Amino acid sequence: MEGRFLDRVVITVKAGKGGDGIVAFRREAYVPKGGPSGGDGGRGGHVWLEVNRKLTTLVDFTNGSIFRAEKGISGGKNDMTGARGKDLVLHIPPGTEVFNFDTDELLVDMTEPGQRILIARGGEHGLGNANFATPERRTPRICTKGRPGEDLKLRFELKLMADAGLVGFPNAGKSTLVSRISAARPKVAGYPFTTLSPSLGVVKFTDGFSYVVADLPGLIEGASRGVGLGLRFLRHAERNRILVFVLSPDMEVTPGEQLSTLRNELLEYGTDLKSISAMAVLSKCDTITEAEEERLLATLPKGTMPLSSATGKGVQEFLRRLGKLILTERRKDSDPS
Repeated sequence: MEGRFLDRVVITVKAGKGGDGIVAFRREAYVPKGGPSGGDGGRGGHVWLEVNRKLTTLVDFTNGSIFRAEKGISGGKNDMTGARGKDLVLHIPPGTEVFNFDTDELLVDMTEPGQRILIARGGEHGLGNANFATPERRTPRICTKGRPGEDLKLRFELKLMADAGLVGFPNAGKSTLVSRISAARPKVAGYPFTTLSPSLGVVKFTDGFSYVVADLPGLIEGASRGVGLGLRFLRHAERNRILVFVLSPDMEVTPGEQLSTLRNELLEYGTDLKSISAMAVLSKCDTITEAEEERLLATLPKGTMPLSSATGKGVQEFLRRLGKLILTERRKDSDPS
């Protein structure tokens, strides 16, 4: 997925034009002046948006692309109605906000798997001349054209949805942790901003229970004002059930200062931390002594877990505690009362 994650795109959707009505008359033996028989056109195809839970990115879309539904077919003789244009269904990942590009209005927030919405309505069909016959006008030579379908320029913005999101400074050990606990293989290196795009890892737990962990790009002071990767990825944090603050002991700022900065940036962005469960881990504990580990844990919130992705220290306990938290949050979602 590295290099292929796409979380914002602008496209145009065009619903199909309605089919035209036609002018026609019956031609029957011994009936020299048959009545009007021009059929109606078919309705233009609609454009729908549908959430596909298997998708995690907008990579199937390209900026500037135009997506068209089919036109309706014109009517035929003998009162034959033209076929409707085929509808177009665009599949998008859960967590996609859909904006009207021209007005910046949020049209819909697509969060539920299977959620479906009509985003552009197909044009109405035209009427054949059979519709205009009256006792006074028995051979009308008029019909109407099909109407154009709706035409919209849309902006999709994806807020990544996962059970847990790893939040931390660049090079704090988030990617290494995801690669340790799942089959995901995000790029890992010893320099900042290795992770330029979010990646997802599926953790397979016991009794068929699994959950999704997101490795979010590193945040730094000023991210809420666009510094570093900034606003582009802060929005992903608020869609996770649980935030895991990954704190590193090998930086110029202490783990306690890292946690304070991360929380402040999330609050400045507008994330409601009170509504999101959170836990903290002290990573890379294989690089420090036990005494140093104890000293740092004493400066962090109670329950902060020491772990090492390199040696596996604390990883299983971390997965157990995280899985328990996720189960609790899922039960809350399924039983709001």
